[in-house]
Amino acid sequence: MWANGEYEGGLLYTMKANFDFLPGAALIATGPASGKMRIIPFHRISFLRVLFLMSRPLVAITHIAAMHANLAAARKAVPSARTWAVVKADAYGHGLGYAVRAFDAADGLSLIEFDRAARLRELGWQKPIMMMQGMYDVADIEQLVRDDLQPVIHHVDQCRMLETTSVQRPLAVHLKINTGMNRLGFMPFQVSEIYQRLKSLPSVRSVSLMTHFANADSEHTMPDVDAQVVAFKQAIAGIDAEISLSNSAATLLQPQIQSDWIRPGVMLYGGAPGRESAASLGLQPAMTLQSRVIATQSLRAGDSVGYGSLFMADKPMRIGIVACGYADGYPRLASTDTPVLVNGLRTRILGRVSMDMLTIDLSPLPNADVGSEVILWGKGLPIDEVAAHAGTIGYELMCGVAPRVRREAHD
Repeated sequence: MWANGEYEGGLLYTMKANFDFLPGAALIATGPASGKMRIIPFHRISFLRVLFLMSRPLVAITHIAAMHANLAAARKAVPSARTWAVVKADAYGHGLGYAVRAFDAADGLSLIEFDRAARLRELGWQKPIMMMQGMYDVADIEQLVRDDLQPVIHHVDQCRMLETTSVQRPLAVHLKINTGMNRLGFMPFQVSEIYQRLKSLPSVRSVSLMTHFANADSEHTMPDVDAQVVAFKQAIAGIDAEISLSNSAATLLQPQIQSDWIRPGVMLYGGAPGRESAASLGLQPAMTLQSRVIATQSLRAGDSVGYGSLFMADKPMRIGIVACGYADGYPRLASTDTPVLVNGLRTRILGRVSMDMLTIDLSPLPNADVGSEVILWGKGLPIDEVAAHAGTIGYELMCGVAPRVRREAHD
């Protein structure tokens, strides 16, 4: 780590491996006039203002091997199906470039962002790419053709776009059916007509069929998977085409559902799509959000912590300040008792999460101090557990890591 400061009117620089200045360590000093550099032992420095120039210790680590293993788990769950690996939202916050490496065994990638689809081609991805919301404007068709993208057709306006646009190369498209999710897709009674309409277009080379399950992770919420499968089969009666049905939850929890393609999403990143834990489903965490303790404080009984004084100590205790806050994507609504790991040992958050910092309980960890490693979620601490304490889901935490957070990838 670089540090600089003032010494007799000049600048001093030093390279160190951690935050601790060791007794007797030397500095390379530059005089203000001569520009010369010399070594100065610390014991000779009478005045020093130190400015740390390294990045904040907060880092989001993407585990490429874990993503690869999670894809293998999806393929193993439904071995007869081909796989669309879902990489929307910058691969659920894990990085599109890392996803291309991790999901090289997938049969296709799917997302919604056209600029990101172009980036996939730039990164060398040559297999199919599905645009899960199709085109938003007729101008998008040019890129669909240029980058050989496969749009999902879910609205009649998209049919009209294809009908009124000539293309150099016909497109493979996916007709989406609304079987109960009630977001995107044609109603079952429309499917036969729309399918024939698309098949007749010179701009279309193939049409496959798909739907999306609303409650594949729940046995008691309607519409259940069985009801949606029945509606889907009724809608496609008499149509001979490839089908794509299962999301992460259906892939893991409803493996009896048979289709030509599956579309795993959050499971690829180590998130549990249902009631069970990710570990019990054989999934590995694909992101670790990690920081360090940057300060400690000693509280007396009656002292409070942070904005709003939401936590008040009922006895003497020691607390640590961690370099991570809601501006980094950590949930502001994470409550006291939300777990963290410090040097691999579990403790808890205290009080309100601030913009750039949060406070943790170091009382049960006498060996923890400034510089101690803090895992906010990831290896050893499931992201879904942290999300539950904040009243949200792991998906949101993955996708919400802020651009200012440093990124690393480990194979």
